Amino acid sequence: MRERARAIYQRLEALHREFFVSRWQAGLQREANRQEDAFLAWVFLEALGVESPASWYTLELYPEVLESFHQWHQRMGLRQFPEPGVCC
Repeated sequence: MRERARAIYQRLEALHREFFVSRWQAGLQREANRQEDAFLAWVFLEALGVESPASWYTLELYPEVLESFHQWHQRMGLRQFPEPGVCC
């Protein structure tokens, strides 16, 4: 009985994914990328040359998002980040 219920649930989940999620997935991914770009810019404002009022609070986030920042600046068209010591 459990196996049958599990199979029905998996079919319903696949149907839901096909009809509802896949249609919006590109838009959702684009919005997630936009929000991640905004977050990284906010965390690294001082490295970008803008004084950040929240720099004391975001200092502990640097090690967590450094690899994401490296991928972000390459996606934005900068092979090497112009400020030494941030990444690369």
